[in-house]
Amino acid sequence: MTTTLTEQESAAPASSPEGRLFDRLVLLVVFIGGTSSIAIEIAASRLLGPYFGTSTFIWANLIGLTLLYLSIGYYVGGRIADRWPSPRLLLAITALAGIGTGLIPPLSRPILERSLTAFANLSVGAFYGSLVGVILLFAIPVTLLGFVSPFAIRLRMRRVASAGNTAGSLYALSTVGSILGSFLPVLLLIPTVGTHWTFYIFALALLATAALGFLLVRAFWFGGLVALVAALLLVFASFANHGVVRPSEWGTLVHEEESQYNYIQVEKQNGAYLLVLNDGHAVHSIYDPAATYYNGYWDDFGLAPFFNGGETPGDVKSAALIGLAAGTVVKQLNRSFGPIPIDGVEIDPDIVKLGRQYFAMNEPNLNVYVQDGRYFLETSDRRYDLIGIDAYQQPYIPFHLVTREYFQEVSDHLNDDGVVVVNAGRTETDFRLVNVIAATMKSVFPNVYIFDDNYYTNSIVVATKSPSDVTNFARNIQQLQPGFLKTVGQRVLQTGNVREWTQEDPKLVFTDDKAPVERIVNRMIVDAARGE
Repeated sequence: MTTTLTEQESAAPASSPEGRLFDRLVLLVVFIGGTSSIAIEIAASRLLGPYFGTSTFIWANLIGLTLLYLSIGYYVGGRIADRWPSPRLLLAITALAGIGTGLIPPLSRPILERSLTAFANLSVGAFYGSLVGVILLFAIPVTLLGFVSPFAIRLRMRRVASAGNTAGSLYALSTVGSILGSFLPVLLLIPTVGTHWTFYIFALALLATAALGFLLVRAFWFGGLVALVAALLLVFASFANHGVVRPSEWGTLVHEEESQYNYIQVEKQNGAYLLVLNDGHAVHSIYDPAATYYNGYWDDFGLAPFFNGGETPGDVKSAALIGLAAGTVVKQLNRSFGPIPIDGVEIDPDIVKLGRQYFAMNEPNLNVYVQDGRYFLETSDRRYDLIGIDAYQQPYIPFHLVTREYFQEVSDHLNDDGVVVVNAGRTETDFRLVNVIAATMKSVFPNVYIFDDNYYTNSIVVATKSPSDVTNFARNIQQLQPGFLKTVGQRVLQTGNVREWTQEDPKLVFTDDKAPVERIVNRMIVDAARGE
C-alpha cells in the first residue's frame, strides 16, 4: 500500500486543470529562480570590477557568500515551507527577491563611489569595507531565491514514495536555470545592455513570474500590486540617469563600454587618448598624434635586444606582442626598427575596435590576432626576434602568462638571438612581483635583466635566448645613431638602474601548478596602503 500525504499536509493543488496549471507555474518559478541566482552573481562581478578588479579574491568572496546566502535560504525556506505551505507565500518571496535585485544598482552606486575615495586616500579598511557593503546588498535577493527550491518541493510533494523524484527533478530544473544564468549575462546581456540593465531584467523576470502566479491563484489584488511594482521598476530603469559606470580619473571621458572581458574607458587628456580598463588605476595605451616619446614603458620595449652583444637596430626583423591593447608599443617599435612585421595578440575584440577608432592602430605591418596569448603561441610555428608581454588585467598579470612553462613556450618561438621583454608592475619600494617574474624567466633563459621606468612605477624584465652580458647594453646604446632609440636608451641608462638578475631560487619560480600572482599583488596593495 502506498503511503500518501493529506491535502492539509501537502497544501498541494488538486489534480485538476487549475492544479496542473499551477504545477507548471511552480516549475517556472524554480527555473527563473535558479537562473536569477547565478545571473546575479555574474552581474555582481561586473558591478564590482570597475572598482575592485576581478581577481580570484573578488570571485572567492562572491562565490562563497552566494553559497552562504543560498544555504541559509535552503534551510530557512524549508522550515517556513513546512509551517506555511502556501503558494501565495512562495510567490510573495519571489516578488521580494525581484524587488531586492532591482534595488542593487541604485543602492550600490554611492557605496562604490566611496570606495574610489578610500583607494585614493590609501584607506584599505574603508576600501574593503565598501566591498563588503556592496556584497551584503546581494544577501536579501539571493537568500530569498534560496527559499524557492525547498518551498516548491513542499508544494508539489503529494506522495512520500515519489519524494526523491520530486526533489531531484526540481533541483535539476533549478540547475538547468543556473546554467542559463551563467551564460546569458556574459554572452548577451552585459555586452548588449550593460550591468545595471542586467540586474533590472532579472528583477523584472522575477516580478513578472510572481504577478502571473498571483493571477493564477486568483489573488488578483496581490497580482496587480506586483505588476505595478514591476511597471514602476521598468519606468525607473528606463529614465534613471546612472551616468558613467565609474567617473574618469585621468581626463575627459570620451567612450565607455562593457565588453565580454573588460570594463573599458577611453579618456582624453591634453590632446592624448588614454585606454583605461576595469578598476581604472592604470593607463594601458596612449596615443598623442603630436608626441614621439611617452616617457613610459611603451618606449622601452625596443631596448630589449641591445643586451645582446653587437646588436644593431637592423638585427630586429620581427616581433610579437602578447597584450596588444590599443597598440602603443607597436608605434614605438616602428619608431625603433621601422615597419617590421609585428603580430599583436589581444584577447578582447572590443579593445581592438577602439584601438582602430581612437588610437590610430592601423599600421599595415601589424597583424592582429584576437586570441589568448598563450593559446596563440601554442598553436603557432612562427619565430621572432622580439616577444613582448604586457597582458595586465590591472593590477594582475594572468598567471598562465608568467610561468616557467609559458616562458619555455616563448623561448621556443624566439630566433637564436631573440629576446623576451615583460612589463611588470611594482610600487616605489616593493619589487616582489618583478623579482618573481625575473626568477621564473631565469629558470628558462641564460641571462635576465631588469631596469625601472619610474614615470609609471613599472619595471621592464628582459631575457635573452643566447648568453649575453649586462655591459653590452650601455655599449650598444652609445653606438646608436641619434634618434628615438638612443634617446630612450640614454634615459634608461641614467635613471633605470639597469641590473642583471642572477639569483636562482626555486621558491620564487612560478609554475602552471603554483603561480600565486594575486596573493603577491594583494600583499603589495595592502602594504602600500599601510605605508610599509
